[in-house]
Amino acid sequence: MKRVLLRGLVAALLVALLGAAPPAAAERLSDADVVAIRSVIWQQLDAFRRDNARAAFLLASPQLRAEFKTPEAFMRDVRASRAPLLRLSTASFRALWILDHDVVQQVALTDGNGVTWSAYYPMQRQKDGSWRTNGCRLVPTGLVRI
Repeated sequence: MKRVLLRGLVAALLVALLGAAPPAAAERLSDADVVAIRSVIWQQLDAFRRDNARAAFLLASPQLRAEFKTPEAFMRDVRASRAPLLRLSTASFRALWILDHDVVQQVALTDGNGVTWSAYYPMQRQKDGSWRTNGCRLVPTGLVRI
């Protein structure tokens, strides 16, 4: 019962955050897609950790790159509104959702202060079949690891 309630709350949260329909099974994605999606996110998190604006920017979707125009502008935005991504102590992949044809990867994060977060990465498949991040929504879970 608790698990069903929790799933419903997570689905409602994602709908509220992303403005999409409830999640469907990720069965339309191949195992290679899942690996590629997680690899792109992991590479971008590593680029943030190394303060490598260019590498992080190249892993973003064409729409995000057009919006920010330069790697430096992209990193300024990350520093201002997604700072926990820059100082992670742990990251682990959670659910992969398909929401109204959009793929969203959930990542559980712990920042350098021990605060836990849920990060929701909308992903975008490119014409060549590769994947790129199309933003990131951070939601604090309110937990602090001791």
